[in-house]
Amino acid sequence: MAEPVAVTVRYFAAAAEAAGRQEEVLEVEPTAGALRALLAERYGAPMRRVLDVGSLLVDGVVTRDPQRPVRRSVDVLPPFAGG
Repeated sequence: MAEPVAVTVRYFAAAAEAAGRQEEVLEVEPTAGALRALLAERYGAPMRRVLDVGSLLVDGVVTRDPQRPVRRSVDVLPPFAGG
């Protein structure tokens, strides 16, 4: 298990609605999968629905890879119309 890191998480559209905020800092193991699990546990079914169909933007790269390392900031992106 890797040492937790402080990650700034920014939420957009349906993700912001599910989290009830637009941004927060969370201590999490430094992988996208660990962050997804924490968000699903913390915000329940509404966030799980967003995470099931959305993506994370990590270091400028859109990813759904649970092993992708996270360091400083991550954007939680729901699917967008037209793309």
